[in-house]
Amino acid sequence: MIEALQAMAQVLLDPYLLLLIFLTTVIGVVIGVLPGLGATTGAALLLPFTLTMSPVHAITVLATIYVSATFAGSITAILINTPGTSAAAATTFDGFPLAQRGEAGRALGIAVVSSTVGGIFSVLVLCIAAPLLARVAYEFRPPEYFALTLFGLSMLASISSGGAVRNLMGGVFGVWLATIGAERATGIERFMFGNYELYEGLSFVPIFIGLFAMSELLVQSRFVNQAIDAIKLQAVKLPSKEDYKRIWKTVTRSCGIGTFIGILPAEGATIASMIGYSEARRWSKNKEQFGKGAIEGIAGAEAANNAATGGAMVPTMVLGIPGSGTTAVILVGLMVHGLRPGPYLFTEQVDKVYQIFGAMLLANIVFLIMGLYAAKLFARISLVPRQMLWPIVFALSVVGAYALSASLLDVWLVLIFGVIGFFARRHGFAVAPIAVGLILGEMVETNLQNSLKMFEGQWWLILTQPLAALFIVLAIVGLCGPTLYRWFTKRPSGA
Repeated sequence: MIEALQAMAQVLLDPYLLLLIFLTTVIGVVIGVLPGLGATTGAALLLPFTLTMSPVHAITVLATIYVSATFAGSITAILINTPGTSAAAATTFDGFPLAQRGEAGRALGIAVVSSTVGGIFSVLVLCIAAPLLARVAYEFRPPEYFALTLFGLSMLASISSGGAVRNLMGGVFGVWLATIGAERATGIERFMFGNYELYEGLSFVPIFIGLFAMSELLVQSRFVNQAIDAIKLQAVKLPSKEDYKRIWKTVTRSCGIGTFIGILPAEGATIASMIGYSEARRWSKNKEQFGKGAIEGIAGAEAANNAATGGAMVPTMVLGIPGSGTTAVILVGLMVHGLRPGPYLFTEQVDKVYQIFGAMLLANIVFLIMGLYAAKLFARISLVPRQMLWPIVFALSVVGAYALSASLLDVWLVLIFGVIGFFARRHGFAVAPIAVGLILGEMVETNLQNSLKMFEGQWWLILTQPLAALFIVLAIVGLCGPTLYRWFTKRPSGA
């Protein structure tokens, strides 16, 4: 533990890292404030530009974007009833009504303090839980990893609002994308169609830029002339001590909820914020105020969505299973910098791991200061015309993809998957399951092959391994449980 604290303290002794945290927090807040962007899009855009950095600096940039953009979505949610990120959707329920009553400063103060507490709590849990989980992961062999990956894929059913069937279809499409290229064990060419640039498979970075950034550009182009109804923000009056006394139980509860939801593979801040909000209403003594400007509603949603950020890093770093769409991008960043997620990360690279944790803690403190004293300024950024914003996003997407390996194929991948992502969203499909399926596809194939080698082709022996059997049962329950529950509850009582 002492070594971990020393590693985290090293963050304060690295001026360049401190500067990166400050600048990236500003960029993350700007990204979160701009409706239509968000943590995942921002991380995908910056990923190519982190490839020349050291591993700690690169992952710090991506993680800082994650935590700061997740909070910043609440600024526009409160001021203009437009969540900058999907995780801030629940904040609009009470944040905007409170701002309409002339208490925007109070709402912003509640949001930033709740977000900071949630973020710090989840990072502390990450510091404690990740090493413990890594010790358990030492017992994992290919059968356990294969079953765990299946469980992660089954969680795609609830990763977004696209619907379970559509999400699973997106995940399957992502798994298929992972098979493109030469099969590693045999060298058999798959879906290459004579293009030997695909021999090593599809590169994650341009696909992620296309799915998240480029497709969002196409989606937002439909609203290019839409006017934003901004509320007039006068002097910012911060919350009182009585306000903090009213919300501390709600914040504490949502910290636990958000961290737990974040740890679940393929869940994320959006689901956490909705559950945090609903639980805040359930336990409140003033339920009638919800939807009209209840500060407990803002606190419940914001503490939960930021607590989910640290929670989502647990399966990402320990098991290589993304806890959200943004951690899928961070996982790619870990891999391209040679930090292979897994239990050995916490023995061979433990100093780097805790420096990343320390940077996440510091990022939460930095955006606390920014949120309290610069929210009014950042809110103005949301008024940037889309006609100016999205050409910049397009240029960053293309330049970032090309800079990865100076290959025009990567640029074509950005454009192709931007169109795929656009049509997917247009027809009710979310793009996050595709991204997660792409990452987990390789793990599924590799661990299944190794498991079959262990059991000499007798695949059913995987079920004889207790942990593997447990994960497979959990995957089946996760997929079939809701349907069976609805079926049994709808049966006539006399049946």
